[in-house]
Amino acid sequence: MAKYSEKAGEKVAETMHEMHEGKLKSGGGKKVTSRKQAIAIGLSEARKEGAKVPKKK
Repeated sequence: MAKYSEKAGEKVAETMHEMHEGKLKSGGGKKVTSRKQAIAIGLSEARKEGAKVPKKK
């Protein structure tokens, strides 16, 4: 299992919360309903902030 930093975990939790509230949008502007997509967005945002997140495969 890949190791994620605490900061990355917090970012994913934040995006999951947004998804459940119906406020999370994808790049195309559509509402995100998929749990996997919400996690991917959270990890991507954490990566941009410089958190320790493994590279995409």
